[in-house]
Amino acid sequence: MWGPTTKPTLSPCPAKAQLAQIVTNILTVAFNASEKTSESLSSTKPTELASYGNTMLKTSEKLISTLVKPTVTSDIVSFTLATVEGQVFMVGPNVTLNKIPQLDTTNSSVDIDLIGIAKSNNEGSAAVAFMSYSTMENLLKPDFFNTSNDMVKTMMSTVISATLPKTNNTKLTKPVNFTFRHIREFDPNGSLSCVYWNISVWIVDGCSVLKTNSSYTVCSCVHLSTFALIMQTSHPPESDSQLLDLLNLVCVIVGLVFFSLALLTFALCHWSSGVNNVARINICISLLLAHLLFLLTQQFLNVIQPQQVFCAVISGLLHFLFLSGFVWMFTEAVMLFICMKNLSQISSKKREVLSSGFLCVIGYLIALVVVCVSVGLVPEGYGSEHCWIKIDKGFIWSFLGPVCVILASNTLLFIKIFISLSSTLKSLDAEVSQIKQIKIMVFKTLAQFVVLGCPWILGFFTNGRKELEILFLILNSQQGTFIFLIYCFLNNEVRQQYKKFFRCLCCIKQR
Repeated sequence: MWGPTTKPTLSPCPAKAQLAQIVTNILTVAFNASEKTSESLSSTKPTELASYGNTMLKTSEKLISTLVKPTVTSDIVSFTLATVEGQVFMVGPNVTLNKIPQLDTTNSSVDIDLIGIAKSNNEGSAAVAFMSYSTMENLLKPDFFNTSNDMVKTMMSTVISATLPKTNNTKLTKPVNFTFRHIREFDPNGSLSCVYWNISVWIVDGCSVLKTNSSYTVCSCVHLSTFALIMQTSHPPESDSQLLDLLNLVCVIVGLVFFSLALLTFALCHWSSGVNNVARINICISLLLAHLLFLLTQQFLNVIQPQQVFCAVISGLLHFLFLSGFVWMFTEAVMLFICMKNLSQISSKKREVLSSGFLCVIGYLIALVVVCVSVGLVPEGYGSEHCWIKIDKGFIWSFLGPVCVILASNTLLFIKIFISLSSTLKSLDAEVSQIKQIKIMVFKTLAQFVVLGCPWILGFFTNGRKELEILFLILNSQQGTFIFLIYCFLNNEVRQQYKKFFRCLCCIKQR
């Protein structure tokens, strides 16, 4: 949708190619310098930023206008740099096109009636220059959009510029339509405005929103200038936001402490021969790393988020770690199901059918495959404003989809296990201790399923409701606490080992 399938082009002559190279070289130097200047001006007066932004716009427009050369039919020149993309389309008196193709860059496109404009000129010629600036918002900030209400203003698009260089009659025959691809997460409760730059402020005169969804917005304007898409959202209550951040910090730290205690318990305590802790250890490792990485990312978000590649890598790692936790939860349910099928030889069958090495390959390989496929299909789906998976284009289902499948599969497995358990215990001539051990395993695995799965199910229904968000935050951050309670604190053998350890510790201190 961002561009036409074909574009009429003429092979540039050596002189034209050389000129285009000179222009792009100068633009590269200019915008590299502007990035450093914008950093040094970021804390100065807004008027200085606006003035420097105007200078950059005029400079780039003059440079681009030098690419316009007379043509009999039509011609196009395109260039792509790290910070600016552009296209110049020219038509002559003998143009055979009914309309020019859509001009497009990575995140924007424009539809303009250049043929009609050319016909209204005496020479029958016209040219349009279309540019997209990826870093111009650092100078022409969204806060320059003055509105009466106190709202948070977010730049939702790259800043673009459209001009008619070396064209005598620049009067538009039809409104110009710009398509902006959203470069940040879309808030359905926000208010979108198509704006243009007027010396020192963003204003909406002559521009309106034609169409919008979560991925892009189409704007219509009756004049050419420098344009952008700005979204206004309400300020979150400061006290509520600070309280939520503090609650999140405390809860995640508590959860990390209990994840660590659970891991130490699984690694150092002596367990009966019928207990296989491989899945539980790896659940703790995956979720411990995921929660720790997420906590550090949120604490240093202002530093990490501008580094888009780094932010995307972090979101990919979080996707992998959280998903591997669910895969390990499913693996443990499968192990329990196998135990039920081979109740008379629990430990031997588990080792024979599901070895620790095989479990580790399955536990992490499935999550890795899902992440790799997601990266291959939608590479730009990672790196939201919070360095998590982007919700637009339905990419969030690369995480929620596998989670729903695992939760549904676990539910079916537990139904099958309960049916099997009730029928088996009636006919099985087994020791009471063995039957009791199976019952405890079923209870603990089911409790773990509820603890790890329910918070994410609850996440489906938050929809911005503070009460549900707080409940989701508490339940999700305390997974390590619940795992420690279920498998360690409620295990009588482990408690006895704890008591023995503390007695030894007290004896050492007394000496």
